[in-house]
Amino acid sequence: MSNKITTHTTPIASSIPAQKATIHQSIFDALPNSAFIREAQLVQSPKRPDTPAPLPFSAPTLWRKVKAGTFPKPTKLSQRVTAFNVGEVRAWMLAQATV
Repeated sequence: MSNKITTHTTPIASSIPAQKATIHQSIFDALPNSAFIREAQLVQSPKRPDTPAPLPFSAPTLWRKVKAGTFPKPTKLSQRVTAFNVGEVRAWMLAQATV
């Protein structure tokens, strides 16, 4: 009887980032306008450079835009959870595309 452990050698890991990228974008596209989405799913993160985001700027830029009133304000869902309304974000994106 052998105690040898075999490992799976198919290059699955190389396809995971592409799948995650597609999943994250399709999640935003599939959400109803009444849904809420967190900052991490809206903007690019240096921690996740391979994951595309619906907005083409960083989290600090997002918060500058919120403070300036040029981006929809988030909603406080609980003491520690703040999220943006998907419908408001989509409306903002559409308005930016027509400018």
